[in-house]
Amino acid sequence: MRPRLIIFVKAPLMGKAKTRLAADIGRVHAWRTYRGMTAQILRNVQSPKWETIIAVTPPKWLGRLPLWAGFQQYAQVGGSLSPRLAQAFATKGPVVVIGSDSPQVTRADITRAFREIRPGNFVFGPADDGGFWLMGAQGPLTSKHFENVRWSTEHTLSDLHQNLDGDIIQLRRLMDVDNLEALKRWRAGS
Repeated sequence: MRPRLIIFVKAPLMGKAKTRLAADIGRVHAWRTYRGMTAQILRNVQSPKWETIIAVTPPKWLGRLPLWAGFQQYAQVGGSLSPRLAQAFATKGPVVVIGSDSPQVTRADITRAFREIRPGNFVFGPADDGGFWLMGAQGPLTSKHFENVRWSTEHTLSDLHQNLDGDIIQLRRLMDVDNLEALKRWRAGS
């Protein structure tokens, strides 16, 4: 089975994506920034070595955006990140999941993540806010791997590690571009 890279994305609807960033820079600029970040990520991570799949929310936007044309797509399940990750890791084989908050991700990052995946270990790209920008594992994983995680907090990655029985391999730390300070750092190349 070919390795799968799954990218979680929100439809770039004004006022629905990058809401924390919009509070700092306005809805229009946040909308443009999110579209640009998503396009950059899609360009940066494609490779014939793996399938690139877009997990879309809300589901009604499946197949409707030119930015995502040519990519295999599926609808994210509702709820927190727990059922969404369980859905992504439900099938057999190597899977890497990223979001659309860290536009610094590169093809080399994804290559390294796939290279590190072995049965019984987990690969993470830690984020500067206590979360992660990448998770990789050999599927299938069950929903128990994603229970009792305080999502979107400084405890996210440590909570998730508590659920995992195996070696943890960490990639480089990246920032989530969720506010004006992070946006400035990303644009400055930090």
